[in-house]
Amino acid sequence: MVRNLFRPSYGGNRNFTLMYTLGDLMVSSDDDMRPYGLIENSPESLLPGEISRGKLIHGEKNGYTRKAFDILQSFRDVLGRPASEAPENYERGELLRDTSMDLETNTSIGFQRENSLYLQDGKIGRSAIVKIAQTFRTGTNDIDAVDFVSMFIEDKDRSDIDALNDRYVLVNFRPCITTMNWRMDCGVGGYDNTIGLPPFFPTRLRFEDYIYRLWIQNSTHSAAHVDSVQTHIKNNYMRAPLASELFNESICTLLKKKIKNTLGKATDFGISFDYDGSITLADGEEMLSTAQRLHADVLTAANDAHSEDRKLALRAFAQNLHRTFYDFEPDFFRQNVSRIVDDEISLIKSSLELWPTLLEIVYFRKNVNELPIRRVRPNVIVQVPRRATEATPEKIIGRVANEVVGT
Repeated sequence: MVRNLFRPSYGGNRNFTLMYTLGDLMVSSDDDMRPYGLIENSPESLLPGEISRGKLIHGEKNGYTRKAFDILQSFRDVLGRPASEAPENYERGELLRDTSMDLETNTSIGFQRENSLYLQDGKIGRSAIVKIAQTFRTGTNDIDAVDFVSMFIEDKDRSDIDALNDRYVLVNFRPCITTMNWRMDCGVGGYDNTIGLPPFFPTRLRFEDYIYRLWIQNSTHSAAHVDSVQTHIKNNYMRAPLASELFNESICTLLKKKIKNTLGKATDFGISFDYDGSITLADGEEMLSTAQRLHADVLTAANDAHSEDRKLALRAFAQNLHRTFYDFEPDFFRQNVSRIVDDEISLIKSSLELWPTLLEIVYFRKNVNELPIRRVRPNVIVQVPRRATEATPEKIIGRVANEVVGT
């Protein structure tokens, strides 16, 4: 169980960092983020209640510039502070609504080239502490795998489904604080970890941060979108194929709904929910019908494609989608999804029970000694033997240890 909580994966890396930063503030960044924002050259005024507005433009078009922000300072301005101490330029409200996303699951409601975030009115307690915060995002923004497919279908000149020719650019934005934050995506997130935080869901699926959207609804907590922008460039390195990403997101959407609908109370270091991991026949049918509609759209686009390369790419993706969703065979699909969901829910519930004990252990350990840290010198060149017979793992590891650690 401990190994699953701290394994090097989506949620595991952040849980590891939560322990090492216990007692402090922390900022977590995905590896495909860039320290600048893409801002339109001619910003437009935002409407009343509008927090940000952005649009997708073709990568070869001009009209926007890279702009750097003092990211860490923007987090320091609000993290761990009462909402009443936030800078005056911060708007305040209950939650954010995205014109292109479902509120509670944060999943796409249909591909759109422009979107806005709107602040819903609501009161924030003056003493509500800002526990989580994030920057605004440009580049590929926070779009789902299904949106990547839609963009590929729309661009009839593309033949590589993994390449993205469009860039999401912000027209204008302003920071805000909310009592709830369904729009938290954790691309670059700041956390007030001074007394401890809940664990990210230790899951191989891509919804490890969803716990924070549920937990932050505690009236004594608040969340912020800070006065900074960063760019997300989707990195396909070590990512699953796009069809697998769609399957992943389909299960994530189901789990988000199930957990949210059975949510109990939020504690200081976690949440409780009553979902037992069961999948109904209607659940399976809904997931399959969505995938089948997309499959039909892809085949239609393949039939209409002008180039042979595009036809092949679309048909190959349709074949992968069909295979990934277990050939659209309802019983076989539901059986496999039930197994995956049951394993994930069991792991999440057990981890939530164990987490407070682990926090207590680390808290007292850090008061005596720092947790183990090994500093690695950068720019060290390790000579690897040329002959394959000499380049055994033991020899390579030994050389790395001698060169980097200095044994």
